[in-house]
Amino acid sequence: MANSKTTEHKEGKATVRIVYFTSKTLADGSHPLLVCITKDRKRKYLATGQALLPKYWNAEKSNYRDAIRKSYPEPQRDKLITKLAEWEAKYSGAADTLAEADEQHDAPAVAAKAIESRKAQRRVKLLAYCYELSEGYTKTGQTGNAIVYRDLANQLAKFVAAEADVTPPPSGRGKGQELAAWVSQHDITLDRVNVNFCREWEATLRATGIREITLSLRFRTLRAVLNQAIAAGLMKAESYPFARTVAEKHKFTVGKFDVSTAKRAISREELRRLEALEPTKERQQLAKDVFLFGFYCGGINFVDLGQLRWKDLAGTEETGLRLNYTRQKTGGKFSLKLLAPAAAIVAKYRPFTYAGPESYVFPVLDTAKHQTPQQVKNRLHKVLGQVNEDLKILGQAAAIATPLTTYVARHSFATTLKLSGAATGQISQAMGHKSEAVTAVYLDSFASEVMDNLFDGLL
Repeated sequence: MANSKTTEHKEGKATVRIVYFTSKTLADGSHPLLVCITKDRKRKYLATGQALLPKYWNAEKSNYRDAIRKSYPEPQRDKLITKLAEWEAKYSGAADTLAEADEQHDAPAVAAKAIESRKAQRRVKLLAYCYELSEGYTKTGQTGNAIVYRDLANQLAKFVAAEADVTPPPSGRGKGQELAAWVSQHDITLDRVNVNFCREWEATLRATGIREITLSLRFRTLRAVLNQAIAAGLMKAESYPFARTVAEKHKFTVGKFDVSTAKRAISREELRRLEALEPTKERQQLAKDVFLFGFYCGGINFVDLGQLRWKDLAGTEETGLRLNYTRQKTGGKFSLKLLAPAAAIVAKYRPFTYAGPESYVFPVLDTAKHQTPQQVKNRLHKVLGQVNEDLKILGQAAAIATPLTTYVARHSFATTLKLSGAATGQISQAMGHKSEAVTAVYLDSFASEVMDNLFDGLL
């Protein structure tokens, strides 16, 4: 018995190519470059708006990329090839779609399908697409990306509102429906994000005093959004505002932002002044303890510190405690002895946070309240902001010129070890730099005597 899904007809695919149409001569003596769609021996020609003088065309070459002579001035030659490639890709995509659908069609149907796709592109809006991507990352558990894309959408919404001179979008929790309604009314199409849009948004962001590294993050994320939109057929490639090559100097360059991090570390004397401080507020005390614990524990990242559980500590206060944890960012495994200052911090929190091996060491997360990855991510983000805010106040009280953050603790750890004579390679291992896979294996034997002696240089 024949398979019911089998059909006698198998629809072929239309061919799409760029042709140099010598049958028509323009006023300046050039000939137009057309898109030629061929299906079942019938052809349809479409204008690209591009033309070329005969002296720049090599008729012996079959592909337009090779046929356009290199004597054609640059960068016009590259621009022309790029435009033609975009025309070719647009109609080839339509031909692919119709062929895959296995429905009978002709050359005009391919052209109509391409126009239909262009109309669909106009229906997709920038802010809605950003929020859609954010929600997609949330569903797949990629909470970090979800937050980055949502923040981008929120910032773009403010800019769109200012440009259109309308009421800013609602913000805060519980504003989901109101925000959706605002976006529906004031959103803009993806192809509105051109070079001028990027330059104006950059100027607006700079006026707020935003840092270069944050500018870089915002535009790298926007670039990723547009790349995904183009890949999904939601945006025209020719509308892409970001430079892909050195020749595209007229486009927006993300690499221009200075993302080099200024080296920040405090001296041992400044650290001692911070240790001597006696904060009167509970939140500031936590900030101080987080900074010092981070310093004495290898510059541990706040995300890792906030998720430390009592089961991650081995040994006793009498025999000495060891901290064993896996770095969230890289998966690198670390084992280190707790120096006396770090052990004292842990002992101070034990009466308040210990409710079993699974409970958290620091009062940052609550096992009952923060259960999903998103809840954990949001809580850590919120507390980190509070900690860094309080650290700046504590730094001023301790007469420390460098604005304190948890990152300063990490850098101070590295600098102090370097000044104590530790080799750069050992410090790199202690901080989990470079190859984390190698570090994880190496620490199994390195974490004991050599690594323990290394950390003694902090005292």
